[in-house]
Amino acid sequence: EFRADFGRSLVTAYARIGGRAVGIVANARTRSTTAQGEVQIGGVLYGDAAEKAARFVDDCEQNRVPLVFVQDVQGFMVGKQAEQSGIIRMGARLVRSMSIATVPKFTVIVGSSYGAGHYALCGRAYDPALILAWPNARYAVMGGAQAADTLLALRLRDAEKAGKPLPAAEIAALRESIRGSYQEETDIRYGAARGWVDAIIRPDETRLWLATALAAIRPQDLARPAVAPRDV
Repeated sequence: EFRADFGRSLVTAYARIGGRAVGIVANARTRSTTAQGEVQIGGVLYGDAAEKAARFVDDCEQNRVPLVFVQDVQGFMVGKQAEQSGIIRMGARLVRSMSIATVPKFTVIVGSSYGAGHYALCGRAYDPALILAWPNARYAVMGGAQAADTLLALRLRDAEKAGKPLPAAEIAALRESIRGSYQEETDIRYGAARGWVDAIIRPDETRLWLATALAAIRPQDLARPAVAPRDV
């Protein structure tokens, strides 16, 4: 494991799958406490975890080791304390490391995959070679309850602007309607039908799928990218 006692909301480790060396970045859904006494919630990306992941991705890129991301992420931590601790700077560093990494990348969604956490941990925007998902996975910009409250607030604001405030009973019905619709759209089958993930797999087949994908890597895929000569 890479820096096991630092940024414990993420696990970063070197491993082998089917005999192939890989670097694994995985969310840890357990509560932990930092050296400063801050309690961290599992599945949330904090600044220290983002920094650790960035360094690990850089190491794998330097050593030409493929990366496997195991997602069960709610997103990045928000709030005054998180911003003061440098979450924006460290999160940006992770995004930069992901943007310039050229080694083969594979993503497995085993639970939640929400918001910027999805993108930073090798979501579709970083063009992984394969995105797999377990049948229980959820994939969206944010969780169902959060999305329902946000969309409801927008509807209420529009109604008030129009001079037609909604009664309490209608507000409750609208909230449930939005929540139900959003929950349906976060179902991984909804995303798979639209090509957001490549396959929905059984959990016990995860190693087989990854081993097969890793076996397809060609030597040139791990060769160092050519550097164009600089003008003199």
